[in-house]
Amino acid sequence: MKRLLFASALAALAAPTLAADVGVSVSIGQPGFYGQIDIGNYPRPQVVYAEPVVIQPVPVGVVRQPVYLHVPPGHAKNWRKHCHRYGACARPVYFVQEGWYNEVYVPRYRAGPVVYREDDRRGDDRGRGQGHGKGRHRD
Repeated sequence: MKRLLFASALAALAAPTLAADVGVSVSIGQPGFYGQIDIGNYPRPQVVYAEPVVIQPVPVGVVRQPVYLHVPPGHAKNWRKHCHRYGACARPVYFVQEGWYNEVYVPRYRAGPVVYREDDRRGDDRGRGQGHGKGRHRD
């Protein structure tokens, strides 16, 4: 009887631990992703507010580049409450619109990296196998 009681107590203690191990990983370019996005070569994003939002003032003489964030609508409306979650309280933040993220950013992100044309090489050796490391030959 003691063994049965001990086993059921042990199982009861282990059940919440097992449930806590369940997690969901959502990465950029997937539905449900919220966080900073890299605008890079994308068209100018449609933003929620025309001016960037800053919660904590930046010291005089310090210039911080704005970041673009995709956040749930409630987070943008009450940014002071949520900025810590994104590590962006002391940064100028533009919130991208949900429609722009889903209709412009996500499809281009999923399509893969930008392919450079021969006339757009800008003097680099991208994809030519002429970089440093293995396979480099001397003539």
